[in-house]
Amino acid sequence: MARRRSRVVVVTGASAGVGRATARAFGARGDSVALLARGEAGLAAAAEEVEAAGGRAMVIPVDVADHREVEDAARRVEEELGPIDVWVNVAFVGVFAPFNQISPDEFRRVTEVTYLGYVFGTRAALDRMLPRNHGTIVQVGSALAYRAIPLQSGYCGAKHAIKGFTESLRCELLHRRSAVHVTMVQLPAMNTPQFDWVLSRLPHRPQPVPPIYQPEVAARTVVFAAGHPRRKEFWVGASTAVTLLANKVAPALIDRYLGRTGFSSQQTDEPYDPGGPVNLWEAADGKDGHDFGAHGRFDSRARATSAEAWLSRHREAVTVAALGAGLVAGALTALVRTRAGGRVTG
Repeated sequence: MARRRSRVVVVTGASAGVGRATARAFGARGDSVALLARGEAGLAAAAEEVEAAGGRAMVIPVDVADHREVEDAARRVEEELGPIDVWVNVAFVGVFAPFNQISPDEFRRVTEVTYLGYVFGTRAALDRMLPRNHGTIVQVGSALAYRAIPLQSGYCGAKHAIKGFTESLRCELLHRRSAVHVTMVQLPAMNTPQFDWVLSRLPHRPQPVPPIYQPEVAARTVVFAAGHPRRKEFWVGASTAVTLLANKVAPALIDRYLGRTGFSSQQTDEPYDPGGPVNLWEAADGKDGHDFGAHGRFDSRARATSAEAWLSRHREAVTVAALGAGLVAGALTALVRTRAGGRVTG
């Protein structure tokens, strides 16, 4: 097969978790990948992985909550790697606590990183893509953009905001008939290091709500979305599809269910260590140089594949196949009836 054209890709939150796995997946494609995050140890390790996979890596330490830093990073990428083809927003922070136990400054910080970080990244990308009439922006979202859960009010609010912001932007791009595209990838619970460094005021260690998926599952869909951006949205994980559909049918019932189960399902049986690393205000690997990698502590419980993600990536082919099967079945049924009718009247 002919080698695919190499692209210039920017990934925020690239030092760990889904961002780390996504950067590696673009590297395996042969792309030049700019890695944006605060954690320098994680960024250095991510760069090694991108280049080992076959790509070219560029490390830029950035706090995405600062629009000036994001703009400077975009300028550096184009000066050193070339015009940006794909921009992927992944970076986020969170706080696990009831809303009334989150300080105003903490809530503001979650919003600035998790929501405004996407806004600033999108702006920096658009300022360069629109004049060229070329480029794709991928917003890595969550099922929580549709169905919020307790104990993550800041994160859920930001994900809802990203969805609304992206839908507004998409309409504007369509109005101007732009060849620049924006798409979203909605994720389920992921096995990432965030549960080792998130600020928590819960009595026990936080955990993702099962079922849990490996970050590579998300990364494959993000890379696919970057190459097929005309699709509005991609879903990863059956739990994402079930959650979104159930919330449309019975949102009040889901509220009551989460009120009963949402606290316990987000905690393990282990006591929470308040002296552990916290990445809200600074990178968790900033003090001791520890690289957290892409995976969290839940490898034994995490799924490496997702049927829903596969269907989301191949929906058109599945639809055509189903339509073809339906036409064949209809034709066979008509043929059988015709023959049966011929025997009766003959």
